Formats: sequence, structure tokens, C-alpha cells
Amino acid sequence: MDRIPVSSPPPTARSLRQWTLTSTTELRALRASLHRELTADPAFTQHDPDDVIDRIVLVATELATNAIRHGLPPTEIRLLYDAGRLILDVADHDLTSAPEPAGGRPLGEGGRGLLLARSFSLDVGWYATPDTKHIWASFPLER
Repeated sequence: MDRIPVSSPPPTARSLRQWTLTSTTELRALRASLHRELTADPAFTQHDPDDVIDRIVLVATELATNAIRHGLPPTEIRLLYDAGRLILDVADHDLTSAPEPAGGRPLGEGGRGLLLARSFSLDVGWYATPDTKHIWASFPLER
């Protein structure tokens, strides 16, 4: 399986919302809040012919789950917008490892978050700052 490329979201991306999680018990609230955020804006819902909003919510949940289970808390999720794209940026505080897709793991063993992100998004990348490791995915959505 190919590695995730090292790259950052566009510097012009504008932050729309952010969440901080410390436990998998908070994932349900993240899903609900993100779904509300996206469906409350008619500019997003009128341009959602391929269920992009549902895909964004699924990928956010999967990447946040990975960050909580395999990273160091807290997990930070940001929703960004840039040039007709929504961007999810999920960060944890474990700088010791690069993200790797699950590859040939049997179904049911987990580790599918990066594979889903690749399948459902336009682009996926990762980058590190001095304190955090970020994985991001972008989705087409005109506003």
C-alpha cells in the first residue's frame, strides 16, 4: 500500500469549526455536531449530489478514532474551507510515527480509516508541526 504523501492543506484554507476529543466516547457527539454544521448551511447542502456530507462525517469519525487509539491526546479536528473544497484536518500529539494505511489486514481488524479517507476524498496528506501530527482529507463541495 502506498504511503500517505507529506503535504499541508492550502495556507489559504479558512477555519470553519474545530473540536477537541480525548476519548472514543466523544465520537458520537463529533459525528452529530459535524453533520449539523454541514447540513445547517444551505450553501453546502445544495451542492451535495454524491452524499459528500455523509462521506465527510464518516472520514472524520474514522480519522479521529485512529488518532485517539494510536496517538496521544488530545485529538483535534478542524473543518476548513478553501476554493470549493471542505478539508478535514485531524491532529494528535504522537510525533514518533508516520501514518500508514492498513493494507492487507483482514476485515474486522480495524485500521481502515486512511483507506476510507483515500476512497472518499479528493486528496489525503499528512504533516507535522513541533507539537502535533496532522492527517487531512479534502472533499469537493462548492459553497
